[in-house]
Amino acid sequence: MTKQIYDFSEGNMKMRDLLGGKGAGLAEMTNMDLPVPHGFTITTEACHDYQRRQELSEQLLAELDQSLSALSRLTGKQFNGSDHPLLLSVRSGAAISMPGMMDTILNIGLNDQTVIALAELTGNERFAYDSYRRLLAMFGNVVDGIPEDDFDQILTDTKIANNYESDLDLTIDDLKEIVAKFKNLYENYDHGGFPQDPKEQLLAAVNSVFDSWNNHRAQIYRRQNNISEDLGTAVNIQEMVFGNYGEDSGTGVAFTRSPSTGEEGLFGEYLLNAQGEDVVAGIRTPKPVSVLKESMPLLYEQLLDIAKKLENHYRDMQDLEFTIENGKMYLLQTRSGKRTPTASVKIAVDQVNEGLLSKKEALLRVEPESVSKMLHPEFEEEDLRQHEILTTGLPASPGAASGQVYFTAQDAKQASDNNKKVVLMRADTSPEDIEGMIVSQAIVTSRGGMTSHAAVVARGMASTGVVGAHELEVDYQKKVAKVKNQLIHEGDWVSVDGTSGNLYLGRIKTTDATIKGELSVLLGWAKEASKMGVYTNADTPKDFQKALDFDADGIGLTRTEHMFFKPERLLQMRRLILAEDAAGRKDPLKKLLQMQQGDFYEIYKLARDKEVTIRLLDPPLHEFLPHDEKEIEVVSKQTQISSEKLKDRIDSLKESNPMLGHRGDRLAVTFPDIYEMQVQAIMNAVVRLHNEGVEVSPHIMIPLTNSKQEMAWVRNLVVKQIDRVSTENDIAVKYTVGTMMEMPRACITADAIAECSDFFSFGTNDLTQLTFGYSRDDIGSFVPAYIKEGILPVDPFQTVDTEGVGELMKIAVVKGRKTKKDLPIGVCGEVGGDPKSIEFFEEIGVTYVSCSPYRVPIARLAAAQAHIRSVVNEPQFEKV
Repeated sequence: MTKQIYDFSEGNMKMRDLLGGKGAGLAEMTNMDLPVPHGFTITTEACHDYQRRQELSEQLLAELDQSLSALSRLTGKQFNGSDHPLLLSVRSGAAISMPGMMDTILNIGLNDQTVIALAELTGNERFAYDSYRRLLAMFGNVVDGIPEDDFDQILTDTKIANNYESDLDLTIDDLKEIVAKFKNLYENYDHGGFPQDPKEQLLAAVNSVFDSWNNHRAQIYRRQNNISEDLGTAVNIQEMVFGNYGEDSGTGVAFTRSPSTGEEGLFGEYLLNAQGEDVVAGIRTPKPVSVLKESMPLLYEQLLDIAKKLENHYRDMQDLEFTIENGKMYLLQTRSGKRTPTASVKIAVDQVNEGLLSKKEALLRVEPESVSKMLHPEFEEEDLRQHEILTTGLPASPGAASGQVYFTAQDAKQASDNNKKVVLMRADTSPEDIEGMIVSQAIVTSRGGMTSHAAVVARGMASTGVVGAHELEVDYQKKVAKVKNQLIHEGDWVSVDGTSGNLYLGRIKTTDATIKGELSVLLGWAKEASKMGVYTNADTPKDFQKALDFDADGIGLTRTEHMFFKPERLLQMRRLILAEDAAGRKDPLKKLLQMQQGDFYEIYKLARDKEVTIRLLDPPLHEFLPHDEKEIEVVSKQTQISSEKLKDRIDSLKESNPMLGHRGDRLAVTFPDIYEMQVQAIMNAVVRLHNEGVEVSPHIMIPLTNSKQEMAWVRNLVVKQIDRVSTENDIAVKYTVGTMMEMPRACITADAIAECSDFFSFGTNDLTQLTFGYSRDDIGSFVPAYIKEGILPVDPFQTVDTEGVGELMKIAVVKGRKTKKDLPIGVCGEVGGDPKSIEFFEEIGVTYVSCSPYRVPIARLAAAQAHIRSVVNEPQFEKV
């Protein structure tokens, strides 16, 4: 039979999964000879057994009796003893810290008889009845479900009736009366009275702590923090020590470093003459723990010494709970403390400098996603508190921004030209909205998911973005949006939090963030420790500059279609598409050539020696054409094509399923002059920089390749243009021509495709879409339900599906490198910046990932962690 109870002396810090974080910490401190009250831990395995049986097993009950007897011998006290009663605390403790999410009950063992014995033993009747009323309130709420407010109301009424300011003013008679009223509550709720048998109290408390694993707030916390539902909680049963014994007693919480800033030193709060829940509940205002230095200097020095020992032992910032009873210090918990991202980074770097951690260990201490919160503007907390949340959507792109609302890209652009800060608010967006998106401080949509157009572009441009705000009703004609009963008119100010997904009315002040100090140091270490490169998806010099500020290795994806949506370019693109033959396409192609080569020149100039991969035109041509009557009339005048003929041409280009239709390299076959123009623009930029003394090696990527034959045909077209321009300018250019791997067939035939491809780059957005058969712009209508019901573990557009999409990627990597041993292989879809996905990419041998600029530092840290874990069995630290 597996042992289900461990005495504190039998455990250690490595038994976290079995004893929970609290139990493992208490065991470790016991073995360090620190002042820990005696006790024992019921294991998480017993919790699993309880959940299966829905009752405590006979084995557990037998072990519990044995442990209580041993505890009585250790303490010299008797459970239900009439002379020297043993009182217990019962606390939860999962393997991963979940502060305040599960239940605790103190003073188990008090009843109408033992309270008298405690009063006589201590000579402190007030303390005894104060402890009893606390047990009645906690037990009634946790075990019997009596509302906490009912107990609080009795306490409040007593204080009001006697003009008391705090609980400390309550007299012995007051407390006895409160105890009687608390007991009556049990009768009022038909619970048959408070149990006088201490054993019955203890068993009910253990049941309740096990049950609290599945309470509502614990479930929400686990979902929010990606904690497994299968861990279960341990139960810690411990001899009570009393912070409410008198003025030389108290309780507190201390951190060995600041959890807000990471600054070294003892930080925390304490209360005199109080029990632990008083600090958390805010019943009284606690004092800074530093005040102990004046009131109890010896105890303060002892606490400092304990804090230093524990931090050095655990090699991490510790969160301590302590109680002082009659001038003696006791420790009730130690755990790695929760901290802000800023504190997390500072502590990790400082502990390397102090010799506590290696650089690799420090890198494993920081959650990659937490870094994003240090990189985007944030709302000033004080100003934020003055504003109420209007509605909430999906947090598509982090940051904080305020601006005036506009509902069309044209109006947004015009407002921006008039020096207004803009928030583009739409039902959804399309590539045609790009101009308005570029000038917007934030983008808000009522539809779409985390990989919708609005979300992808917002992240790519490092703009604040909230999508799928379903309460938002947008009326383009009236230029108004409605949320519940609140109207938002064009020009109204709103503030958007892309980190939380919240939308506010009015302007909120922001603070900027940059990579500096300890974060810069940590990311430098991450670069040294990584095997994978970290590139960025960037379409403009502005995007690329931001990524360079974050030390990106280069550009893994430049989407050339985004360069065509500025008004003067869009007109030429439309002329090109509407032309009836090659002769008609000649003039717009010439104009677009001049524009594109200027774009490429600026990006290459900024890149210098960093690689830039340019993807040739990908989207279907109809996306560039007008859709409504008004715009058709405008384009008709611009192109001198009749409205009717224009409509006919637009209709002829419409497709039933455009994302699977005439797009990508299929355009190269039917309109080769478009790809020829783009390659010439790239080469003209290369030649210009060569003449300026800057050598560029272009990397050209073909989208949507499906077969070796297709890739060979398009590669031949591209190489001919490169050779022609090189010969005309008498220069030798090193170049590569690779392909996007985004079609399942391409992955399966990767060995053949690799014969005519210099590199692969997985376009995981399309690959996921085609593997699952999910439209990424429509997943918001069903994927959340799939995740809730457990059909999908996560959104596959956010974290790679290793079983399906990932298996195709594995096949492509293995087959591709069977043909070319050193074939560079990248990932440039949305999952390229996802830490969990990056760990998988490390496993299958991906060369680099490419992500939006603001995810570069996150990907860098994740890549370092993935490589560290793959090479050596580095210690796995507690998740904080």
